[in-house]
Amino acid sequence: MVYCSIIIFGMFLNALTANDTMSFEKEQLKFERVRIASEEKTEIIKNLFIGKGISYPPEKIYFRVFKTEKLFEVWAFNSAIEKFVLINTYPICQKSGVIGPKRREGDYQVPEGFYNISVFNPMSNFFLSLGINYPNASDSILTSNKQAPGSDIYIHGDCVSIGCIPLTDNYIKEVYLIAMKARESGQENIPVDIYPFKFNNPLYDKLLISYKNDNIKEFWYSLKNRYTYFENKNILPKITISNEGKYIIQ
Repeated sequence: MVYCSIIIFGMFLNALTANDTMSFEKEQLKFERVRIASEEKTEIIKNLFIGKGISYPPEKIYFRVFKTEKLFEVWAFNSAIEKFVLINTYPICQKSGVIGPKRREGDYQVPEGFYNISVFNPMSNFFLSLGINYPNASDSILTSNKQAPGSDIYIHGDCVSIGCIPLTDNYIKEVYLIAMKARESGQENIPVDIYPFKFNNPLYDKLLISYKNDNIKEFWYSLKNRYTYFENKNILPKITISNEGKYIIQ
């Protein structure tokens, strides 16, 4: 079995912000792969942000993933207008599983739902990687296997996937640096929304009619509410999770 990342090491690095004598960014830059990414991509990233009228390093960022379209979006908060602005869209290199949420270990599914970056791993099996906090509270309720809901879901380099989100080594360098800079600037929780598809796609309505699993349909409706709110306002709404595992907009 090939795992997405080296988990123990990544978890250790996620705790480095507790070190008062050295910043998170300086700790990360001790690692060769992060230094390589910084040398190659810093100016490119700065120009991306400047081109969108956003200061760099960013105040807050937000990642959005679409499984069907194989797209990974990077948004940044513009404090002048108090809204998020799309900075760049990256192609997802490889798909794993099908549309529909991850519900157990070994189903090869990419999760669907609302997460945060939980691990920075500069020593990943796939160059660099960012772990998400799967399973979250919703996943823990809805899993079909309480003892083994699955774990270790990463945004990473290379072009292979067994439930993760591969961006290639070239693009993970940019995404990793953007996340690192946001973390260094004080953003403890970097949101990552993972959707089955874009809900404003006309194919979505046809799919809801034809899709056979009513439980997944209802789950998708709860995802759609946040998607629609953000599309209309470019602001992230607060969410809670019901006892049934559905996402509720507050």
